[in-house]
Amino acid sequence: MIKIYHNPRCRKSREGLQIVEESGQDFEIVKYLDDVPSKEELSILIEKLGISPLDLVRKNEAVWKENYKGKTLSDDEVISAMVEHPKLIERPIVVNGSKAIVGRPPEQIKSIL
Repeated sequence: MIKIYHNPRCRKSREGLQIVEESGQDFEIVKYLDDVPSKEELSILIEKLGISPLDLVRKNEAVWKENYKGKTLSDDEVISAMVEHPKLIERPIVVNGSKAIVGRPPEQIKSIL
């Protein structure tokens, strides 16, 4: 089943959700700010995305700039920061089986549906 990590307050995330809805496939919505992924879940997600943890971070968020910018962090520390501050997680993320994609731009989501 398709899973979308979604923030209803984000325009790109809402656009991504619309693309998933229009696909007609069954899907699950994870409001990741309320239902924060565990370190293990986030690690698996990053592996499916085929990116480094740092590539999943929203680096313009104030919490990143104030607490982490300019520091040398291990992958584990970056993942811990995202679990502690889920606002740092790039969005939307769509997972379909063993594949995942960050929907930026949202049209990219179509490639894994």
